[in-house]
Amino acid sequence: MEVQSIKQRFGIIGNSPLLDRAIDIARQVAPTDITVLVTGESGTGKEVFPQIIHQLSSRKHGPYIAVNCGAIPEGTIDSELFGHEKGSFTGAHEARKGYFEVSDGGTIFLDEVAELPLSTQVRLLRVLESGEFMKVGSSKVIKTNVRVVAATNVNIPQAIADGKFRQDLYYRLNTVPVMVPSLRDRKEDIHLLFRKFAADFAEKYRMPSLHLSSEAISILTNYRWSGNIRQLKNITEQISIIEKNKDIDAATLQRYLPHGGGSDLPVLYKKEEEKESISERDILYKVLFDMKKDMNDLKKIVVDILQNSESTEQMQDSNSRLIKQLYQDVSGTGSDLSNIVIQERPEERFNEEPIQASEVVEESLSIEKKEIDLIRRALEKHNGKRKSAALELGISERTLYRKIKEYKIK
Repeated sequence: MEVQSIKQRFGIIGNSPLLDRAIDIARQVAPTDITVLVTGESGTGKEVFPQIIHQLSSRKHGPYIAVNCGAIPEGTIDSELFGHEKGSFTGAHEARKGYFEVSDGGTIFLDEVAELPLSTQVRLLRVLESGEFMKVGSSKVIKTNVRVVAATNVNIPQAIADGKFRQDLYYRLNTVPVMVPSLRDRKEDIHLLFRKFAADFAEKYRMPSLHLSSEAISILTNYRWSGNIRQLKNITEQISIIEKNKDIDAATLQRYLPHGGGSDLPVLYKKEEEKESISERDILYKVLFDMKKDMNDLKKIVVDILQNSESTEQMQDSNSRLIKQLYQDVSGTGSDLSNIVIQERPEERFNEEPIQASEVVEESLSIEKKEIDLIRRALEKHNGKRKSAALELGISERTLYRKIKEYKIK
């Protein structure tokens, strides 16, 4: 059967090459019993492809069961898939067949397969490899001949890395992958789908069909459609019911499109109150901007502390600067203090000759003496002008006044 015939039979709308490719893969794999994994974003119509595979296979007269794995509670998923024996758990008043037993000779579609618990993934892997399983509460092995088609909108390689999905099960399911394209990857089909939905709703509600202006068509086509076909269908229904004027212009259409989804360009920053999903690149941009803002705030705080605060930490920092300046003045080199080795020998005096990097400095380590000496030299240099001396020392004038009074310097 040709791709166009399959579209007509299953009601698929669109002419995108990506869509045609996915349908063609499903058509080719249908006559075999190979396990198929259908991937794609939520709302792209993944549920149609298992039906194509089943109806074009030799199992078309057998049962077809679709199971939404994400909608079944974790405590009952094993019972639903594999069945249980009477009395195997509280509430099991009678034996029950599971989906794998009921669909023997047919096809079972496991939608949202990535939502399965790890314990259930082990049971599923056994069914895929050997066609065997056991009911909950039973030790009897049951054989089944069922074809499995799975689907998910989750990034399974990432789920494997996070320890949420078994790698061996992924390789067993992904024998033949079918990738269903998102709506933004098949823009040529968006207006076509809108017209189809508008005609369907016009017939359903017995009203005229919608017509878009050229500007509205452009907006419709370039919108990102994070919800894909499901979102497009819902918005078309809203407009069909609410708008009395069926000639829709750009302004009218914009009122029904959620804000933030109309551009394909990356958003550098979004306000925190906007809860729309964003890409990893958008998150990275926001983190970088936040880091830059934090660094600017930190710089401002440091500057304010240095200018206005007289905390103990500042006093210690001032002392450190005084010592460093003293050593640089004495050595005459201005080199880094890391090149000078200091040993505690208070009985010896500091050498007045220039210090080489490899020499040992024998000096008293009294901070108070160094400060007094440096303050006196600065005052002498500036003829007692305390403001100029404070500037020379790299400390505030207020700190200089306090030290002069503290050390009783005349």
